[in-house]
Amino acid sequence: VQLVESGGGLVQPGGSLRLSCAASGFTFSSYTASWYRQAPGKERELVSTITSATSSTNYADSVKGRFTISRDNAKNMVYLQMNSLKPEDTAVYYCKAARLLYGRIENYWGQGTQVTVSS
Repeated sequence: VQLVESGGGLVQPGGSLRLSCAASGFTFSSYTASWYRQAPGKERELVSTITSATSSTNYADSVKGRFTISRDNAKNMVYLQMNSLKPEDTAVYYCKAARLLYGRIENYWGQGTQVTVSS
């Protein structure tokens, strides 16, 4: 089981990045996928979620209108398009896949990718 994020980097304020997360070793299409982030000295926070069946999406208030989550179940991928980036978006971004099965939560996490927004 593996989740591998990519696409992070250094970008100027107002710029864009697209994060990708590749899943393998499990039935990704059955899992809700999420992006989290953790800035230095802060707790990890939920950025966005996309469900497995209907691809319904949710966003943190701080990123609404700027970030877009999407998934491609045929490719076992989830993406986070980040536009109008701000310095406060600087963090390590993590991909998570989760599902509830027979009353038990299954969680898989990626290793994270660094996003730095700075001039």
